[in-house]
Amino acid sequence: MTPELVVQLARRSFEATLMLAAPLLLASLIIGLIISIFQAVTSINEATLAFAPKIIAVMVAMIIFFPWMMSYMSDFTREIYSFIATMRR
Repeated sequence: MTPELVVQLARRSFEATLMLAAPLLLASLIIGLIISIFQAVTSINEATLAFAPKIIAVMVAMIIFFPWMMSYMSDFTREIYSFIATMRR
């Protein structure tokens, strides 16, 4: 196994991790920003106000993006297995 293959595998793994986490993180970020603006406008300084909407937004994003996430992850897994199969030769 050459260093280039290790770097390629690590890069591809990080890319897959970021692609799978991005929709959930973006949903949480957008809802958090909206709630922060709402709290600033209304002068409500309640720290726990943001948690429930963020959790709900992440769950909705998970439901919406789950088919794509599973497809992406299964493609990545097939790619890794084919990579392992070619390494043994």
